[in-house]
Amino acid sequence: LFLKEIKTFIQQGLPIGPYPPPLQQVFQAPRRPGLGTVGKPIKLLANYFEVEIPKMDVYHYEVDIKPDKCPRRVNREVVEYMVQHFKPQLFGDRKPVYDGKKNIYTVLALPIGSEKVDFEVTIPGEGKDRIFKVSIRWLAKVSWRLLQETLVSGRLQVPLDSVQALDVAMRHLASMRYTPVGRSFFSPPEGYYHPLGGGREVWFGFHQSVRPAMWKMMLNIDVSATAFYKAQPVIEFMCEVLDIRNIDEQPKTLTDSQRVRFTKEIKGLKVEVTHCGQMKRKYRVCNVTRRPASHQTFPLQLESGQTVECTVAQYFKQKYSLQLKYPHLPCLQVGQEQKHTYLPLEVCNIVAGQRCIKKLTDNQTSTMIKATARSAPDRQEEISRLVSNANFNLDPYIQEFGIKVKDDMAEVTGRVLPAPILQYGGRNRAIATPNQGVWDMRGKQFYNGIEIKVWAIACFAPQKQCREEVLKPPEDGLRVSLRVSKSWGYLNFWVNCPFNALFEPFGRSAVFQQPVIFLGADVTHPPAGDGKKPSITAVVGSMDAHPSRYCATVRVQRPRQEIIEDLSYMVRELLIQFYKSTRFKPTRIIFYRDGVPEGQLPQILHYELLAIRDACIKLEKDYQPGITYIVVQKRHHTRLFCADKSERIGKSGNIPAGTTVDTSITHPFEFDFYLCSHAGIQGTSRPSHYYVLWDDNRFTADELQILTYQLCHTYVRCTRSVSIPAPAYYARLVAFRARYHLVDKEHDSGEGSHVSGQSNGRDPQALAKAVQIHHDTLRTMYFA
Repeated sequence: LFLKEIKTFIQQGLPIGPYPPPLQQVFQAPRRPGLGTVGKPIKLLANYFEVEIPKMDVYHYEVDIKPDKCPRRVNREVVEYMVQHFKPQLFGDRKPVYDGKKNIYTVLALPIGSEKVDFEVTIPGEGKDRIFKVSIRWLAKVSWRLLQETLVSGRLQVPLDSVQALDVAMRHLASMRYTPVGRSFFSPPEGYYHPLGGGREVWFGFHQSVRPAMWKMMLNIDVSATAFYKAQPVIEFMCEVLDIRNIDEQPKTLTDSQRVRFTKEIKGLKVEVTHCGQMKRKYRVCNVTRRPASHQTFPLQLESGQTVECTVAQYFKQKYSLQLKYPHLPCLQVGQEQKHTYLPLEVCNIVAGQRCIKKLTDNQTSTMIKATARSAPDRQEEISRLVSNANFNLDPYIQEFGIKVKDDMAEVTGRVLPAPILQYGGRNRAIATPNQGVWDMRGKQFYNGIEIKVWAIACFAPQKQCREEVLKPPEDGLRVSLRVSKSWGYLNFWVNCPFNALFEPFGRSAVFQQPVIFLGADVTHPPAGDGKKPSITAVVGSMDAHPSRYCATVRVQRPRQEIIEDLSYMVRELLIQFYKSTRFKPTRIIFYRDGVPEGQLPQILHYELLAIRDACIKLEKDYQPGITYIVVQKRHHTRLFCADKSERIGKSGNIPAGTTVDTSITHPFEFDFYLCSHAGIQGTSRPSHYYVLWDDNRFTADELQILTYQLCHTYVRCTRSVSIPAPAYYARLVAFRARYHLVDKEHDSGEGSHVSGQSNGRDPQALAKAVQIHHDTLRTMYFA
């Protein structure tokens, strides 16, 4: 019943939670079952810096600013004016800190009691002043003493309100000085320039977040980089987007395809005008006109009251004595689409500090990676330099709250887990032992054979570069030749030659003494600019005892939805397939869940754990296999470095493959750990963070860490260990493949808005059919 209620909430777009107290207690994350001991100890440094907080209360106030829905930058400006203007009456010598939305904290209580206090704040503007209505009311005391006691004793839940107050205090000054993006701060490029093309460039900054750890609070600092739109004239922006080298060589108006490309890139961006002197008013672009400025008209009201149609070019010549240089180019439509406000491209500049939320092209992504890649030692040095330059202990707001930050990185003792032994087939049953996450398969056969009765070998190389005897298979097959072109000659391929290949991923473990199904799940969302398109959910399940074979199931659901709505039906399908493949019912379900935002862990666990249970009960009333639910997180800023230079691996100087950490920087008492399961080739390795939210199977720390590490060696695309367990990786591949299926369906049908769900023609059945797995490939690993 509870599962159905939550599903109804999701379908209606309602928030799920908060839950009644009994349910909150039922779904508590398991406590850490002790620390791991297996593996060779290794001394590490983590990009965490210890934070000392005083044992005191801070005062929490709610601020309400009208008009609402202003950007945080504007809200901060309003609060700063308010603090300065009403300093004698209200704030005195206090230095309040503000989160940019609703929350203000002070060390001493404001003299307002429990009453709400209203203010009017006037901020000088360009052309006219801006007036805001502001109200403040007291909410509660926040205890940092309780936070300290919780971290030391590990007996209570971490008070999130105390952590939030500390985080706001630590971020206040940086939020005023820099451009905040999520939990990172950026500033315009100085002394460097990394263009990405298409009017975009790389900005470097730093990530900062406060995190509870074992016995203390920690400040996580990391270098960060993201794409911003370059502040430049819109004309130059258009030339970059459309690959126009010289605007003067574009004497004609834009073609339809050019205009569509340009519109896609500039729509939603802010521009500022240059034709009004010092008053550089800002607008948001809503469209690009089809007609050029010389022909685009709008209704102009004359002084006589008469309304006439006037072209944009004529208006700017009459009103501003400005003869347009490029009247053949289109105009920007700004503000609301209904208001017919048009601006010529040449009087507009791209406003600085706008983060690019649209998806980068492959070339831009490649350029970004090259510009931001840092070896581990270089990144370590850069982070230390960031902390030194930040001077946290001289920050007046941090001083106000009595906070102190240590300058040195946290010292952590990790362990390098032993690599699993890989069993191959053939007469000698060869084995392979990975070395730094890599092994060699030459001279080895797969473990179990699959006879391929229909096959093809195709040669796509020019005829002069590829001799027939090189390609010809050991057994004669039917040769087919197709003429490709004069330069390439013939496309040759052979068919119908048997081929045997076998593979066993890793040695037996105690967990496999009973039937176990490994599930991997992922949710992928469309790019931020396409919120209207559906999200895709994918779940894969192991189909043998090794496990090496997997079966997939995939669905579409509402955009930006994090919970897997149809998880019950998807898991049920995989359990049935597992039984058909093995003739066993799993007694354990080990679920690796990828793509979960940290702030939504409890809600997602509540729904999805019940969904898995529901799938089991639907198959058999008393069927209750043990469930272990593990969240796999890659989007974090924890980095680990070798304290001893002699233990660095490879050119990038990274930590060894198999390095795991479950002390010092992990949760004070819940079951989580970091594992770097792969060899870092380029840049700095990012360890994966594993958070155990539910564990009926009562794994020890060693058992789950070793099992997870072993699963990172079963990815069939390469003879390397990968950064996350194979089932989680496969689920991601399935979701990405389904996204291409949606695009293909859109192109084939010519019903883009219909299939992608962008407009009133949305058809859920068409969406579901587009990603449905064909029956013939249902039991194959088509995604690998």
